[in-house]
Amino acid sequence: MNKKWWLMALVFCLVLATISPLASSSPDGLEKVAEDKGFINTGGEATFEVAAGYIFPGIENEALTTIMAGWLGILALFTIVYGLAWLIKSRKGKATTE
Repeated sequence: MNKKWWLMALVFCLVLATISPLASSSPDGLEKVAEDKGFINTGGEATFEVAAGYIFPGIENEALTTIMAGWLGILALFTIVYGLAWLIKSRKGKATTE
């Protein structure tokens, strides 16, 4: 695995997560449609939430909490994908040497 590409992808995603909440204060497309059609409040409660509503306790700035939630999600997903790629590559290497 070329670590340079992994690192570039991670930095790119973190930069996008940083600037995307600053782009517009309007709700996202799905939320907007749900508001317009009147079913925004009909959804059930989530069974598991790490950062409910993209809010971190003690931080007042909504854009900052959204950015932090994006970073948390990106880092979690990146860790899982990188770990799976490493596992697949290491198993593939074992299979070719046996």
